[in-house]
Amino acid sequence: MDGTSRGRLGRNRSYGDDTVFKSKNLDTERRRRAKLSDRLLTLRALVPIITNMNKATIIIDAITYIKQLQGEVDSLTRELEELEATEEIVEPKFNEVDAAQQMHKCGIQPEVTVTQIDGNKLWIKIVFEKKKGRFKKLIETMNAFGIELMDTNATTTKGAFLITSCIRGKHGEQLEAQQTKELLIDIINAM
Repeated sequence: MDGTSRGRLGRNRSYGDDTVFKSKNLDTERRRRAKLSDRLLTLRALVPIITNMNKATIIIDAITYIKQLQGEVDSLTRELEELEATEEIVEPKFNEVDAAQQMHKCGIQPEVTVTQIDGNKLWIKIVFEKKKGRFKKLIETMNAFGIELMDTNATTTKGAFLITSCIRGKHGEQLEAQQTKELLIDIINAM
């Protein structure tokens, strides 16, 4: 032989000055260990409480933390389901009857004011009792009568709706202040 022989594990055995003992998988194993170390460092960074810095403790602490998070998820899910179940039972906080009583108690009276601004533009102020769906009905009915609202403000306070708006006829129609006031009073009384 020439001084070089192949051993059982495929390592080159050289007995001269240029002795090289190298495993086929040495570089692969080093890369695997480096990846594992990097991933453990990442895991350590994500888990807020690590009691010790060895690999086993990092994994045990991560498992404990994940179980804790799962418990929190379950708890919050139950709480959300309870809230959704009670949401259907909850009664409105502000009763319509209370709104009317509060409005009268505070001295707020229903009113309709209509003032001519410009050729075919009117300014209106409407105060009426706050009841569910009344505002929508008012706007829809005014629309049906050919009244276009511009620059509208609506607010509620003490059981009353307050609406101010600049209005005009949809198709350039001339609106008369008195007729419009009577129409609005009829609309509100019909609701």
